[in-house]
Amino acid sequence: MNAHRIRTLVEEHRNGELSTDDLMEVLKELPYEDLGFARIDHHRRMRSGYPEVIYGEGKSPEQAAAIFQRLAVHNGNVLCTRATPKMARAISELQPGALYHPACRIVELRRSDVQGIGLVVVATGGTSDIPVAEEAAIVLESFGSRVERLFDVGVAGIHRLLAHTTLVRQANCIIAVAGMEGALPSVIGGLVEVPVIAVPTSIGYGASFGGVTALLAMLNSCAAGVSVVNIDNGFGAACQADMINKLAVRGRGEEPTS
Repeated sequence: MNAHRIRTLVEEHRNGELSTDDLMEVLKELPYEDLGFARIDHHRRMRSGYPEVIYGEGKSPEQAAAIFQRLAVHNGNVLCTRATPKMARAISELQPGALYHPACRIVELRRSDVQGIGLVVVATGGTSDIPVAEEAAIVLESFGSRVERLFDVGVAGIHRLLAHTTLVRQANCIIAVAGMEGALPSVIGGLVEVPVIAVPTSIGYGASFGGVTALLAMLNSCAAGVSVVNIDNGFGAACQADMINKLAVRGRGEEPTS
């Protein structure tokens, strides 16, 4: 759709020939921005409520930086996940306000100073799981959810988790990140009445098979209300948790601010 067509639609709406709802439906189908190596979906937020997020792995630093810069024109907050240090440097040269989080490999531009709403608790079984958990936490904060981190509360020392039952029961959703045998989500699921999103990590000795053991354990959880995302997929867990959190806030009559 070119500029002339957009202008025509606006004129039709102004003249009463096109309803606001019909105009919005057309705008939702607007085309992407073609960079040759990437087609950027600037209207994803209009359709799904979330802007496009860059998956950095496999991209060159120059490609990631170019996409990041164009997304920054249309969005207050921009994220690039799985970014290398070279990629972060290339992005910061084009977008000086971008911040690199090396532990979880996220480059973040946060210009919308939004007070986080609701509550999502991000818990880990061990310290080694923190990079994946931080990916989830930073994405959640960028999307406008309030986050509490609860790290290193795995089942090998279950009293560490039980000391924080008040916190986890206040949450609208819990993300439970664990490797090894992946037991943490089941334990949390038995303590709360809200959804638990299980994130298996690739942490563990040989028989963990790069996270497959934790993944299968979580898929076989006997705790009701546990859902599972892919191995090391903190981003996917954050998207689901943000939706759940905002639905809970909306159900209480509060309006999300992002």
